[in-house]
Amino acid sequence: MSVLLGYGTNGFANHRLTDALRVIADLGYDGAALTLDHHHLDPFTDDLAERVRAVRSELTGLDLSVVVETGARYLLDPKRKHHPTLVSDDAGRRVDFLRRAVRIAAELRCGAVSFWSGVRPADTDPEVASRRVLDGLAEVLPEAERAGVVLGLEPEPGMFVETVADALEVRARLGAPANLGITLDVGHCVAVERESAADLVRQLGELLVHVQLDDMRPGVHEHLEFGEGLLDLPATMAALGEVGFAGLAAVELPRHSHAAPQVARRAIAAVRRSRHPWLADAVDSVRRDPGRIASLFPAVGRHVGREPIRPDDPLGLVGGTVDDRARTGLLLALAEVLSPEELATEVTALYRYGDDAERRGALRALSRLDRPEIRASGLELVRDALRANDVRLVAAALGPFARHLDDHEWRHGVLKCLFTGVPLAAVADLPGRCDAELRRMVADFAAERRAAGREVPTDANAILEC
Repeated sequence: MSVLLGYGTNGFANHRLTDALRVIADLGYDGAALTLDHHHLDPFTDDLAERVRAVRSELTGLDLSVVVETGARYLLDPKRKHHPTLVSDDAGRRVDFLRRAVRIAAELRCGAVSFWSGVRPADTDPEVASRRVLDGLAEVLPEAERAGVVLGLEPEPGMFVETVADALEVRARLGAPANLGITLDVGHCVAVERESAADLVRQLGELLVHVQLDDMRPGVHEHLEFGEGLLDLPATMAALGEVGFAGLAAVELPRHSHAAPQVARRAIAAVRRSRHPWLADAVDSVRRDPGRIASLFPAVGRHVGREPIRPDDPLGLVGGTVDDRARTGLLLALAEVLSPEELATEVTALYRYGDDAERRGALRALSRLDRPEIRASGLELVRDALRANDVRLVAAALGPFARHLDDHEWRHGVLKCLFTGVPLAAVADLPGRCDAELRRMVADFAAERRAAGREVPTDANAILEC
């Protein structure tokens, strides 16, 4: 099991959201922890629906996963940081905000919202504060359940829910709802917990909804770059893999926006080195000598493995494989040192002369390399893959880059998935692109299957109902 790595947009406070997402994708991250804020998808703006659709399109095009974060400092009150919170006597605006966040998460199709309790006012009795948290969540949880969104309660140093034990007690008092889990900031473990981050990861297991990555020192709530505190990063990442964590582990450095691209680059390099030293060295090698890609690209699987990203996707048809992701990292490094035209030539060669795994790696990287100069050659690779009988190539071809296929080609690609058994979850933005002509084609396909006494795939029925 390979952990999806993200970066928090609150660490890109000086960037437009679209620019931040592009930088995060270009550096090789798998996703973004999106903090809703006045400058990054304001949940109170009049044109929210339009903005959410635009962000969803951007995330899909960049092939980025996303988790919604709710820790903006002055979004709800311009004078008081984080106010009101769930433990405030006027918590209604916080509850409303969390419900909005749930609806946004559902529209972004990310499925998870992270939140914290807030600092208990000095004049508020602990049991009163506890009741406020429980009452607030009792309003939010049903909406989250209807939307298919999971909530992650984050223990935060200095807040009412400060430790993992505190968060688990809240969950237990609510009756252990299935859609309420825990967000774990591994730096907080160093700062306030008795157990290590790795041990707490193992303790929480399936209750982990979201993970925030940063370094800290004992007793000090200050988010640091890796290596500046006492976090055992390799052990923490290994533990996440051991428990099969399937969410997003996102770097959380909210006070580093002044140097966001450089900090994010150092962070992903540190995590890569903690997990796969060979890959970190290979990325550096390609930056120094682009010609090294020819020998490193084929060697990826031997060094980082070939297992699927998702445990419920054994062939890697939907989420890809560990070596797919590593090859994307190599190609992103190559994109930093080659012109777009040179990059297009190199990617084409790696696909044409590579084996099936190398071809999948090139296809899955196209959305991250998407520039006008490589679009034509990239489409030729997609068309070639759609002519193949390898279901893994077909699935990789219909990723986010396939948005550049014309409607006719794209519809036939979807039909090929139905014919070959590729799950339609592998097709990027299917709900947004499904149209009457595709439904007609699928209806004809279903009628032919029934006439022949053959079963109609469940996916076909899903298209007919979209």
